[in-house]
Amino acid sequence: MRTMQITLSILMILFIGCNNGTETKSIESSSIAINEESDELSDAYSLFYTNCYACHSVSSASHDEILAPPMEAVKWRYQRSYKTEESFVEAIVQWGKNPHVDKALMRAAVDQFEVMPKQVFDEEELRKIATYIYRNEIEKPVWFETHFEEQHGNPGN
Repeated sequence: MRTMQITLSILMILFIGCNNGTETKSIESSSIAINEESDELSDAYSLFYTNCYACHSVSSASHDEILAPPMEAVKWRYQRSYKTEESFVEAIVQWGKNPHVDKALMRAAVDQFEVMPKQVFDEEELRKIATYIYRNEIEKPVWFETHFEEQHGNPGN
């Protein structure tokens, strides 16, 4: 992602230097939008990493060492029930605001780990985290693929 931003910035600088100045304003606006988007992505990742990976760790050596299901499993399960970004984000936000056994989608995870303890999250930060999860590839523990296939079959199904 960083490489793409650098490449785009270099191309915009070259383009600005080669034009007659009539398109500078729109290019500058595009550059600002790219920078704002990368700042938002960075902020969302930081919130996600800080707030989620404490329990949904990707560094555990095995399924037996985790405190909560991997975020990739959470993402997979929520995407099965919530097909649009808007509904997915809303469901994650509502769960994060008030996790309760009656609202749990991941019953086996609740049986194994219990319900996620209620946290004090800012709703806007939850939205950023949920949007990040929906839009981005999530890191997986090294054992995840094998475990997932044992439990659910091929992840593409």
